[in-house]
Amino acid sequence: MTDLAAVEALLYQEASFLDRPDLDRWIALYTEDAYYWIPATEDQVDPINHVSHIYDDRVMMEIRRRNFVHPRAASKDSLTRCSHLIGNITLKEQRADGVLLIESTQHVVVWYRDEQRLYAFNALHELKPTGSSFQIKSKRVNLINPEAPQRSLVIYL
Repeated sequence: MTDLAAVEALLYQEASFLDRPDLDRWIALYTEDAYYWIPATEDQVDPINHVSHIYDDRVMMEIRRRNFVHPRAASKDSLTRCSHLIGNITLKEQRADGVLLIESTQHVVVWYRDEQRLYAFNALHELKPTGSSFQIKSKRVNLINPEAPQRSLVIYL
């Protein structure tokens, strides 16, 4: 039986790093072959043959992280603050290699450039066991309104 408390702890830790934002510690939660995906349509089957809001492998995640923390980055012109609310954390699948597929619902409020934005989504995390904890192998953010025009995302959700 999987320790769901350890899974919850990892999801809360990820949210905490994004809320601060502390992208250096956030990206350390991800495996070297990780990817982060926000599909542009409901039930999108893959990120390669279809347009996505974001589809970043680990290299692109590192580039975005460096750009975000760079002292001359446009994102530094305004404070970025986030608040994550996570619920309904469920184990959807445990694979033979030990990787877990975890589903959760999340609401994220982002404050940027004197504007508050609300994002609601279903998140799917693939978690790879590492000792007594996990690393994130992938994160898929299924927005409740993926087809709607999205404002520029200055930070990961």
